[in-house]
Amino acid sequence: MENNDVTQQNTEKRKRVFSAIKPTGNPTLGNYLGAMQYWGGMSDEYDCLFSVADLHAITVAIEPKDLRENSKRLFALLIAIGIDPQKNILFMQSHVPAHAELSWLLNNYTMFGEASRMTQFKDKSKKAPENVNVGLFDYPVLMAADILLYQADIVPVGDDQMQHVELCRNIALRFNNKYSPTFTVPVGKVPTFGARIYSLSDPTAKMGKSEGAGDGTVFILDKPEDIMRKFKRAVTDCDTKVKASKDKLGITNLLTIYASLTGGTVQSAEREFENADYATFKARVGEAAVERLRPIREKYERLRADDGALLGLMKDGADVAARLARRTLEKVYKKIGFVRL
Repeated sequence: MENNDVTQQNTEKRKRVFSAIKPTGNPTLGNYLGAMQYWGGMSDEYDCLFSVADLHAITVAIEPKDLRENSKRLFALLIAIGIDPQKNILFMQSHVPAHAELSWLLNNYTMFGEASRMTQFKDKSKKAPENVNVGLFDYPVLMAADILLYQADIVPVGDDQMQHVELCRNIALRFNNKYSPTFTVPVGKVPTFGARIYSLSDPTAKMGKSEGAGDGTVFILDKPEDIMRKFKRAVTDCDTKVKASKDKLGITNLLTIYASLTGGTVQSAEREFENADYATFKARVGEAAVERLRPIREKYERLRADDGALLGLMKDGADVAARLARRTLEKVYKKIGFVRL
């Protein structure tokens, strides 16, 4: 009986995780410590698909050359931070046409009222009233297609995206109930393991991803001298104690960063710098960041030095993703009633 139980456990299907990242902005140290550093290890427990969501990127104005560069940069960076293409399916969204195909089909199973309630559309419309396009309104349906194509069980998202996962679930249930079980109904999960990192120049705001974020933002691909300069200029306070507290936001942020970089705790960092002055403390945090990010930047630079090899990895990932996606898409076409050849 015990042997049968073991066999059953060994052959039990692993849950599938899908995560898509838009190639807009430049990933920061905050993005890395908050989530990205954990992505590579997820394949130990789950079957993982990671997509560079370049179709989503065009809902806002972006120059063609910037879209191409951002997409290549993010694809290479995902590998550099530890997402092994041999253990995960890593691909460019636009390289798998099934995303756009399923999105159109799912539009017909999405109610206008529920799509109108998406708060991100309202927020982004206010920020850029000159570019309130249909794609911006409809991109939660494309997001649903991204997820449902691969029969994903789990979708790691931020708080601001949970509403979109709920819409995806509603669409999947509506389709399944109308025809027959077709889509896995996914669960959105907000990761709780990452540190929340704030701007070095304004510790009440998160690190911005835009290129013009200034010295408050440390980018993953920053040069060591730039990282050190930014940490040395980090906002602290007029006190002299390296201690975390609600009225010492700058120091608390730096302690959190140091603890996350070194694998310690804020309390252990406080003890380590109990007798240090602010200048020494900030320099040490900067050095820890430089050493943590150095191998990532070096691997990234090797990947970007060979454009042909990078495009080859993109093709390999897209081929695998396309096969999985096509299985789902063919089922959908047949169930709706389209004539198939």
